[in-house]
Amino acid sequence: MVLLEFAMAPVGVGESVSEHVAKVIDVIDQSGVDYQLTPMGTILEGEWEEVMGVVDRCFKVLDKEFNRIAVSLKVDYRKGPKGRLKSKTAAVQAKLGRTLHT
Repeated sequence: MVLLEFAMAPVGVGESVSEHVAKVIDVIDQSGVDYQLTPMGTILEGEWEEVMGVVDRCFKVLDKEFNRIAVSLKVDYRKGPKGRLKSKTAAVQAKLGRTLHT
């Protein structure tokens, strides 16, 4: 199972890229892959081909419109069942004995 964190946005379109990031998030949301949106990126959980396919579709959406796209990507692969998207933070909270801002 893969946890993949990434951020993707066009370069050279001004200070705010939220309009373009929204197009990427729409692809993610419609994919059916489990995800968590954060202020600095999005975390996907699924099988390798599944999550990389979502990243590829996001790239293709921006590639239609822009000549330059910045992508930051981080992957954690671990054999085993789904559920690490929530269980990893839950484990830290359990060790601390309190709820954290997630």
